[in-house]
Amino acid sequence: MSAYIIGRITITDPQDYAAYAEQTEALAKQFGGRFLVKGGAQTVIEGNCPDRHVIIAFPDRQAALDWYNSDEYRRILPLALSAASRDLVIVDGV
Repeated sequence: MSAYIIGRITITDPQDYAAYAEQTEALAKQFGGRFLVKGGAQTVIEGNCPDRHVIIAFPDRQAALDWYNSDEYRRILPLALSAASRDLVIVDGV
C-alpha cells in the first residue's frame, strides 16, 4: 500500500532551506519516492496554514521510513531543522 510523507513547513531561513530542498528529490527517488507537492501556490480555505506544504509518495510505509532514516537524508536534515519549523507525518494511502 502506498504511503505519503506530508509536511507542513514554515521557513525561517530561505537560503539554508533551499540548500536542503534542492537535495531531497534525488534522495527520495532512491527509495521509490516522488514528490507530488513541493511548495507551490496555495489558497487557504479553512484554518491556519504554514507557508509551505510537501507531499511525497512512496511505494509503502517502510520505504518512507527508510528514506527518512537513511544516512544520506540524515546528513541534510540539520539544514531543514535549523531553517524551518516543520510537522511531518507518514500516512498510509487507500
